[in-house]
Amino acid sequence: MFWFWFFAGPALALAAVALRGERKRARFVAERLTPDTNQIAPPATVIASIEGDGDGLRENLAVLAAQEYPSYELILAARTAADIPPNVLPRRVIVVLRGAKESNSGQRTENLLAGVQASRKQSEVLAFADAYGRVSRQWLRALVAPLSQANVGVSTGFYWFTPEPPDFWSLMRSVWSAPVAGRLGPGDNPFAWAGSMAILKEMFYELRIPSAWRESISESGPVTRAVHRAGLRIAFAPGAIAADSGRTGMRDFLRWARSQMALARLYVPRHWWWSLAAHFFYCGGMAAAITASLKGSRGAEWVLVAQLGLGMLKGVNRAAIAKAELPEREAWFQRHAWIHSLWVPLATWLWLGILMASAVPFRQAAKKTAASNPESRL
Repeated sequence: MFWFWFFAGPALALAAVALRGERKRARFVAERLTPDTNQIAPPATVIASIEGDGDGLRENLAVLAAQEYPSYELILAARTAADIPPNVLPRRVIVVLRGAKESNSGQRTENLLAGVQASRKQSEVLAFADAYGRVSRQWLRALVAPLSQANVGVSTGFYWFTPEPPDFWSLMRSVWSAPVAGRLGPGDNPFAWAGSMAILKEMFYELRIPSAWRESISESGPVTRAVHRAGLRIAFAPGAIAADSGRTGMRDFLRWARSQMALARLYVPRHWWWSLAAHFFYCGGMAAAITASLKGSRGAEWVLVAQLGLGMLKGVNRAAIAKAELPEREAWFQRHAWIHSLWVPLATWLWLGILMASAVPFRQAAKKTAASNPESRL
């Protein structure tokens, strides 16, 4: 009985705590998704990196070129012209080719830096986009809005996987990654994602982001570290969520997930350790309740139902908020939102395994993923 409650007690407490604040987060998202007609919109430069073809690339770039924003330029940066597939470029675009020089940082990092160097002088805001994710036409407005708030260093969106057509591992990637999106809300946020991110150009150089990027294969991690070290906030912009309809297989998914958690261990170690401890008790509590139930304990059955129910309810809330953030994907959520409830227990075990696998030195695994997968979120 001691070991049962050693795992089940914390598991229940963690599951209950995880639901705390969901109503506040939902209210925050609803407020931020309401258009602000008085929003300040300083001149901006949007920069996206292209490293090859991808699902919906042409359509994604077309939306970036048609943002409802008064003054901005779109720069698409690539290593060479061979990295840009034919017939994908929109009319309103500036193409920057950085050349085939070798670098210690990642290909995407070098592309983005080349785009920054080519940005026009009058732009006050630098916005970074993921060319392989679909955003709305209000994406840039949503990203820029938080920058006028006090003590905000950078604003960020995130991504949500909506695979079409769906298959098991592509849907599992969506369920597995959803808890990360669920960490974003009001106040300071634990990380910034460089695939949907805006920062004042002056702040970009003041925080020495270019030099930090040149020493890393990640874009998101150095920005997160620099902003928090400066005592500034990372603001979440719900209207800047990108939808990714691409698919994946088991091997690519597991490699990608491991690299994400390896980078999290490097740049946000406190959150990585917290996640490892939480999933240790989540899975331990599940295993203890199942074992005790098989031995005839009715109390353990109710504990299992409570733990699974709380986790699945959290998944329902995450999907509901994502649906509000991605109205263009409403049909997808109507068909597949249920997986974000029923698949949560399986995803919890995957989280534990992937977190444990990411406890090895991160650079080799992360660099391999970045080199082989143009849609990597590194």
